Amino acid sequence: MQLFDWIVLIVTLLFIVIYGAWKTKGSKNVEEYILGNNETPWFTVGLSVMATQASAITFLSTPGQAYHDGMGFVQFYFGLPIAMVIICLTFIPVYHKYKVYTAYEYLEKRFDLKTRSLAAVLFLVQRGLGTGITIYAPSIILSALLGWNLTYMNIIIGILVIIYTFSGGTKAVNVTQKQQMFVILAGMMITFFLIFDYLPNDMTFDNALHIAGANQKMNIVNFSFDLDEKYTFWSGITGGFFLALAYFGTDQSQVGRYLSGKSVRESQMGLIMNGLLKVPMQFLILLTGVMVFVFFQFNETPLNFNPNNKITVENSKYKDEYQNLQKDLNKLSEDEKVVNLLYIDQLNQDYDNPTLRKELVDLALKEKELRAKAREIISKADNKAETNDKDYVFFYFILHYLPKGLIGLLLAVIISAAMSSTASGLNALASTTAIDIYKRNVKEEKSERHYLNASKLFTLMWGIIAIAFACIATLFENLIQLVNIIGSIFYGTVLGIFLVGFYTKKIRGKSIYYSAIVSQIAIFIIYYFTNFIHSSGEEKLGYLWLNFIGALLTIVLSYLLQFTVFKTEEQTVLTEDTGS
Repeated sequence: MQLFDWIVLIVTLLFIVIYGAWKTKGSKNVEEYILGNNETPWFTVGLSVMATQASAITFLSTPGQAYHDGMGFVQFYFGLPIAMVIICLTFIPVYHKYKVYTAYEYLEKRFDLKTRSLAAVLFLVQRGLGTGITIYAPSIILSALLGWNLTYMNIIIGILVIIYTFSGGTKAVNVTQKQQMFVILAGMMITFFLIFDYLPNDMTFDNALHIAGANQKMNIVNFSFDLDEKYTFWSGITGGFFLALAYFGTDQSQVGRYLSGKSVRESQMGLIMNGLLKVPMQFLILLTGVMVFVFFQFNETPLNFNPNNKITVENSKYKDEYQNLQKDLNKLSEDEKVVNLLYIDQLNQDYDNPTLRKELVDLALKEKELRAKAREIISKADNKAETNDKDYVFFYFILHYLPKGLIGLLLAVIISAAMSSTASGLNALASTTAIDIYKRNVKEEKSERHYLNASKLFTLMWGIIAIAFACIATLFENLIQLVNIIGSIFYGTVLGIFLVGFYTKKIRGKSIYYSAIVSQIAIFIIYYFTNFIHSSGEEKLGYLWLNFIGALLTIVLSYLLQFTVFKTEEQTVLTEDTGS
């Protein structure tokens, strides 16, 4: 980090915070604070929706995911465009028709108070955890970079977000996310082309893709029906679809973005924009990770990309053993470079040499073995050390190879992304707590000013909770997976409640309430026995399927309960409704 990098980083972040607080200060009532007076144009809605989902974890973890596992993760998003269409046709018109402040407010109008409260609580739990992770992710980077205490970094980033979210509510989130998305997209595009420019001079883009393909990094679509596979076409088009439908359709952090739209049409156009751009954007981020992999085929790499692990080993009795492994890796890197250059030469002669392809695969397997041994040594040196380094790959490349000024810009990209998703999360958590929990259960009449102040205080409260969770969080296998796993555990049940509400008329409050409770407990049990207890990391069921299972269980159980256990009650209610 040079002085110019610090200037770029600090000026970018301060501009976003100060501009957001200044531009949106002085909300007069709850409607303005939560819905932004319904003045948001479709373009801002679209950018805000994209920025909310594109957290720092997206730009920190996704390239590392591609570096290690290839492009297959893009299948996770295959169901998203379909989900956008359904939300535009069903969810948005209903929300606008009932003039709701939050998604869960609709559930009381359709079912009852306890169903609304249950859905709100499930949202608060998972979004509270997720918001803490969005703060934690960039804190890892800066603490490793600056050598600062991780806890202090969590607090600093959290406070930056609280300042403008507390001040301006939804309007502040929408306004700042436009600037954040510009910084994010510009930074990623520049980085992608720079990586390609760093490759050997005689290498074309097609050559780079061939090298990635020879190393199994370009397996984009997997049509396997194996449930153990995390990412397949089928899990993306079903589990990914249900996750996207739940996230964009029922998660207040996203619903709040398009509820602030000027009209139904403006909200719909914003979501369609997201549906059209999201998959290409994720494809580009993953391809950036693959290009980083190709780059390191011609440059030396560390045994473990997490710089803290290197320090840990160097201060232990395993230092010499680790250094010998690093020498072996350096020699292997030279061999990989030679074979890759030969492979390029063959490709330039329009010949894809199968012998060289096999040699590349064999070298890649040897590299994996060396890295596995390195992880074992790190664990011996410190059994609490996180040996998985996927989240550090892109960070390592940024620090060691990007030119002056661009390091500051890329760090600004990561922190801006963290701020955008964290701000949306805090805004949604505060809105849901104020409207669905607090206001709905206050007996006496209160003024608009009272509920406005309550919303601001809840913003502050959830900001503190998110910072606290970030301070105790630990690295999972991959941060982006952790966020999606948390969502998948809760989203299916909540989505099932909404789908029953939107598409059926006969299911009543008691049936959906108890079916949702049973479904959520069942998902906890399924996840525990298929994923959590397997310390080796082996999954018996890809987590994306939890979204589909949770939604289906909730729907089926609600029908069973309604037409068996609560059948007579339904007839009584219907009689009262008709006045007969």
